[in-house]
Amino acid sequence: MPEDFSKEKKYAVLYMHDGQMLYDSTTTWNKQEWGVDEIMGQLLSANQIRPTIVVGIWNTEFRHSEYFPQKPFESLDQALRDSLYAHTELFKTPVSSDNYLKFITKELKPHIDQHYPTLSDPANTFVAGSSMGGLISLYALCEYPEIFRGAACLSTHWVGTFDTLNNPIPAAFASYLEAHLPPAQDHRIYFDFGTETLDALYEPSQAQIDSIMVRKGYNAALWRTQKFPGANHSERAWRKRLGIPLGFLLGENFPE
Repeated sequence: MPEDFSKEKKYAVLYMHDGQMLYDSTTTWNKQEWGVDEIMGQLLSANQIRPTIVVGIWNTEFRHSEYFPQKPFESLDQALRDSLYAHTELFKTPVSSDNYLKFITKELKPHIDQHYPTLSDPANTFVAGSSMGGLISLYALCEYPEIFRGAACLSTHWVGTFDTLNNPIPAAFASYLEAHLPPAQDHRIYFDFGTETLDALYEPSQAQIDSIMVRKGYNAALWRTQKFPGANHSERAWRKRLGIPLGFLLGENFPE
């Protein structure tokens, strides 16, 4: 919460995935963090964003299954789905992201709105994450456009696994967005990617998604895709640029 938090004020809310990675590097598995509290504080002090509460949702051991967008996954050939379950260690349970989003929208958000002084309307409700968290953030916006006004998707893991050769997963995401991307005039979406480690896989898929954004009428006021040469796939990399998507989503100039 902002340093000057007051129950007399009302706050926008940003829901972020991988919550245990957001605030304290001394408790994370890789000793890295997003630095969300420091960066939010700097932006608030400079009056660059609206007063906002951040809700960090911890991931579980079933992260890949909970963050993989379910409808695109179920559109894949059954044999491929079976193969993914059988031959990768990513999916410890069947894909269940629809239930994960139900938890956020039906349980968590009502709890936050009941216990904190929030602006609970869509114009002040946002979602953000990186990698698989980027995928589930976009999926949340598409599945619940009446709840979320904007999504920040950093280093979006379009490949779904770790292999780009003959991989139909990016095309499944593109087909889903063609059918389910919410109206351009009502929502704001941020994408980015680096060029090192896992991020080196993303540019071709992101270009395909960008072409869909253009066809759907998203302009520079409502959508941004940024490339960060030299950036890798890590919390340190996301921390360095987090102020950009936060400013884009939470700036006061968002069209009502």
